[in-house]
Order: sequence, then structure tokens, then C-alpha cells
Amino acid sequence: MLRRAVMRVVGAAVLAAGLGMGGEARAAEVIKVGSLAPASSPWGQVFKVWAAAVAKKSAGRLELQFFMNGQQGDEAAMVAKMKAGQLDAAAVTAVGLGKIHKPILALQLPGLFSSWGKLDAARDAMKGDFEKGGRDAGFQIIGWGDVGVVRLMSKGFAVRVPDDIKGKKPYMWRDDPMQPILFQVLGGVTPVPLNVPEVLPNLNTGAINIVHAPALAAEQLQWSSKLDTITDDIAALAIGALVLSSKRLDALPEDLKAILLDTGRIAANALTKRIRDEDAAAFARMKGKMTVVTLTADEKSKFAALYKQTRQRLAQGTFSAELVTKLEGYAK
Repeated sequence: MLRRAVMRVVGAAVLAAGLGMGGEARAAEVIKVGSLAPASSPWGQVFKVWAAAVAKKSAGRLELQFFMNGQQGDEAAMVAKMKAGQLDAAAVTAVGLGKIHKPILALQLPGLFSSWGKLDAARDAMKGDFEKGGRDAGFQIIGWGDVGVVRLMSKGFAVRVPDDIKGKKPYMWRDDPMQPILFQVLGGVTPVPLNVPEVLPNLNTGAINIVHAPALAAEQLQWSSKLDTITDDIAALAIGALVLSSKRLDALPEDLKAILLDTGRIAANALTKRIRDEDAAAFARMKGKMTVVTLTADEKSKFAALYKQTRQRLAQGTFSAELVTKLEGYAK
């Protein structure tokens, strides 16, 4: 019931952006949009409302065609397809954004932000530079969003200090340049590099037994059903955005371009609050099903030390030292 009410509000907001019909119908321009999220997820539900609003506002002249659940491949593949003109847009996480303009990925540095408020302040201050970097690479960021609070989940054991990861089988997102550095700093562990669609089958076979992910994403992708322990400490805050090929955007008539940008921003704004709320609700559900690990102050300090060393290493080449220092300033 709450979900239906939320969707009505989202729909009304998007439609209120100016859904007047007018002009003669012409052949529809189709914008192909990729996403790793399932169609039934909160992301998929908002995208459905967005597509309906675009169709109505454009009098059928503009159509959004969504490819959900990784149908277009992982995020690196989607970005590559956008560059090649095979895909027009995508809803991506920081990993995908990093394939467009690497500095954006630094918003997800391990152990950096502990609250959405601090992340918002940093992103608002720097998004002008980030969006320019995206444009220079041939992409338009049409709306920012979030994925959720990243927590450590495991199967058959608890992780209370970093050394508990050693000798285990943690999943590492193949396209994320930060995670290899984290595991190198930790030492004593050989992570399993996978892309997102490969995670569930590897959980099923026991090839991996540790996952870092937001609760909502883990629930929607069915990962959480294969895990039994979750740490309530925050490892990072996962972000994302709606991105569009600048070339494809520029090829649209001006009125359709305005419709796509206006409704896209509204959809992204609607997603931001909804995803934060639903991620918190998913974590609450997990706490009722899984063993919850609450770290002591000493245990937290050990993770903080690992994360700090990792950020220092990442500041030596993956990102500029200036960028890392600036973001750490916003995190205080």
C-alpha cells in the first residue's frame, strides 16, 4: 500500500513537469536504457513511471526502452555500448560512473562517509566538476541517486576485525579499481573477481562467502538469501546516477531533449529518497533473519585503519592526492 502511494507521488511529480499533449504524432524516438536492477525492484518501478510520463508528455514521440537485470551486461559493458552507440543511457553505480570519469568513484572511498548528509555536502560541492568530466567524456549526467549503505555480509562466520577476512572467499567487483587495493593492503586473502550477474551463481556454489553490498541491492539481487551474517558497521555509501550519451541527446529535437532531461531529473530525485528509505527497511528485515554483528570501538578502529591505509594507497595513482584530501575534509 505504501509502495503504491509512493509510486502515485512519483508519477504525479513527473507528470507535473508538463505533460501537455500537442502537435502531430511522429515516429517515436527510442532511448535504450540499461540497468543492473531487476524490473520488479524500486528502481524498475520508478523507471516504469518515468517511461509512461515521457510517452505522455511527448505525445508518443519519445519512448524509453529499459533493459533491466543486466541484460546489456555489467556496467563497464553498458558504458562501452553507450560509447559505441549501441545503448543510449544507463542507470549506473559509482563503478559505472568511474568508467566515465574516474574521480566520481572517489565518493565511494572505503570508510569515507558515515552519513548521507556528509556525502550530500561533498557531492553538491563537487558535482559541477564531476558533471563537466562526464560531458568531456561524451556523457550527460541527468540525475544523481544512491544505491544504499554498504555493509559486510558473510556465510557461516562473523567478521569482527579485518583479519577475519583472511583465508576466506570475498567477492570483488571486477570493474572496481578500489577493491583490489583494499585487499592488497589487508593481505592474506585472494578475492574472487566477478561481475554483478556472476555473484548469485557463485554464492550458490560456495565459491564466495563474503559480500560487501547495500542491503537493498543484496535483497533485490537475491544475494542476501545465501548469506547468514551481517555487520552493522558502515563500509561506504554507494551512489549512482542516470547517464545519457551526449551524442544521442544532441540528436534529439529540442523539445524532446527538454522532456527527457526534465523528467529524468525528477525520476532521479524521486529515487534518491526512496532508495535510502527502502535500503534502511531492507537492513531492518535482514536484522530479523540474519546474525547481526555490532563492532566494539576497538574493532571499529581496526577497520578504520585498514580503510585509511587503502585511501592513502589510492591517492598515489588511482586518484589524485588533492581529491582524496578534499573528500576526507568533507567527511569530518
